[in-house]
Amino acid sequence: MDARSIATPLGRISISTGAIAQIVSRTAEECYGVVGLSGKGGVGRLLNRNGVSVTERDGGIAVELAVVVEYGLNLAEVAATIRSRVTYELERLTRLKVAAVDVTIKDVRASA
Repeated sequence: MDARSIATPLGRISISTGAIAQIVSRTAEECYGVVGLSGKGGVGRLLNRNGVSVTERDGGIAVELAVVVEYGLNLAEVAATIRSRVTYELERLTRLKVAAVDVTIKDVRASA
């Protein structure tokens, strides 16, 4: 999936998966307890989008992201907050249906 299209009365709007991944990255960065995203090469900076995957599922978009969470926090609550915020922001900013947001906690670290 290279881009998602939205039909409007005046034409089509295409949103690239890179733009969607950037929205996900920036939203995750703002979530309490997130230290960073985890890419294939270890902990990556959030703006690299290393820990974000965007695919199509059930007529909407499915997002997978791998995060590093601050030590000492409730991991389930941090993951639920990320899932909720990412879903809300994607739907608000793109008007695309979000089928799923899967959060994987790859590591736990002390914040800097």
